[in-house]
Amino acid sequence: MSLGKNIQYLRKQKRITQEQLAEKMSVSRQTVSKWETDEIVPELSKLVALGDLFSCKLDTLVRENLVDCDEIYSEITIKTIEGFRMARYVMITPNPEDDVNRYMDEWARRSGLLDKHPDARRIGWDFPYVSPELQNRFGLWGYVAAYILPEGFETDCPGVEYANQAEAPYAVITVYDPFAVCERIRSAYKKIMEYLQANGFKEKPKEDVLTCFEHVYERDGRTCMDVFIHVDSVSRTEAFTNFS
Repeated sequence: MSLGKNIQYLRKQKRITQEQLAEKMSVSRQTVSKWETDEIVPELSKLVALGDLFSCKLDTLVRENLVDCDEIYSEITIKTIEGFRMARYVMITPNPEDDVNRYMDEWARRSGLLDKHPDARRIGWDFPYVSPELQNRFGLWGYVAAYILPEGFETDCPGVEYANQAEAPYAVITVYDPFAVCERIRSAYKKIMEYLQANGFKEKPKEDVLTCFEHVYERDGRTCMDVFIHVDSVSRTEAFTNFS
C-alpha cells in the first residue's frame, strides 16, 4: 500500500493539479509532491481534510491500495434488458439511499417476497425532483428503491407503488467496491457518458423506461455495483439479458 499513490490517484480522479490541491490544503505544491512520493506523511488534520475533499474514508485512504485494486471498472457493454414489473418507493431525506433501501427491504420481508424469492433483485436511482432550496437549505435529497417482482408473484402488502418497465437497451458498467470512494460511482456514470458520446449513442428518455438505475450485489465476497444508462439503440449482435 502507498498512501502517496492513493493521494495522487484521487487527485487525478478529481482532475485537479498539485497546485490546486496545495491551495485547498493550505500547503505548498512541494509538500503535495512529497506526499505523493511518500517522502513525508500528511499530519492527521490534513489526512482528514483529504478524505473530506475526495469523499474517501480515512481508513480506505491510509490502508487500502486504490491504484492496484483489481480493476475498479469493467468494460462497458450494451445490453437489452427484458421488461419487468417492480414495487418501488421514494424517500426525500438527508440520507435517502440508506433510508429507502431499509424501507424496501422491510417491505420485501413483510410481503413474503424474500421468503419465496430470496434472490429477488433490488435496484435504485436518484430522484431528481428535489428543489435546490430543499437541497441547499435543508440538506435533503431523493432516492428511489425498487424490488423487481418475479413472474407470478402477487401480494396485497401496502406501502409501495407498482410499475412496469418496458424492454430497453442500456449501457452497463460494473464498479467494484463502489462505496470505498464516493468518486467511483460518479466516475462510472462519466465513463458511460463518454463511451456513448464516442460511439454515437444518445440517452433517450422514454415514459415507461428508467433513464438510469443501479444494482448492488455481492460476488465472491466483494461488493459490486452495476450502473445502467438507457441508450437510443442497440446493435443486433448484442446479447439479450433477462434481468428479472
